[in-house]
Amino acid sequence: MSLLTHAFLFEKYGPRLDLDGLAEVLGTSKNTLYNQRCQGTLAIKTYKDGGQIWAAIEDVAEYFTAARRKAA
Repeated sequence: MSLLTHAFLFEKYGPRLDLDGLAEVLGTSKNTLYNQRCQGTLAIKTYKDGGQIWAAIEDVAEYFTAARRKAA
């Protein structure tokens, strides 16, 4: 995982992202992410806490790092 990506995301969003924040970071809609989560095709691990869906910043940063490796 890129520490720079992790630091940037942590500074802007905190230790975890809700579905709205995740949609903003990925440039997609909240509904698309919700559908992908329900179908089991969302590439980023999520969890429910307090009735809300969250993604850990570490998992989001790792997703971007893996996507960059795959593109190279």
